[in-house]
Amino acid sequence: MLPVLFNKIKKAKLKATAQQPYDGCVVAKMLINANHEITLNTLPAGASINLCEHQASDEMNYIISGTGCAVCDGEEKPLQPGDCHYCPKGASHTIINTGSNDLLLFTVKQ
Repeated sequence: MLPVLFNKIKKAKLKATAQQPYDGCVVAKMLINANHEITLNTLPAGASINLCEHQASDEMNYIISGTGCAVCDGEEKPLQPGDCHYCPKGASHTIINTGSNDLLLFTVKQ
């Protein structure tokens, strides 16, 4: 298998919810295969990733820039650059951009 250069993957706009009346939009670069899903997400200020639950995979989110909040099974944790948030399979979770700048995060599901 040839190596994949993540910066060569095209961005896709994903529908997102908003914490405020702002209608944000998540932009992502996604690499999906049979074993992994690797995503570089950009959440604009006020946007969030919809509350979801992954029955077959754990999820790890590494914060590159911006600030936000992770909610995993109802427990809130603030996020800032350098934080790594883990959510086990079967847990309901969301990530919310609570800052005034884009929240850039790298997500791995396995």
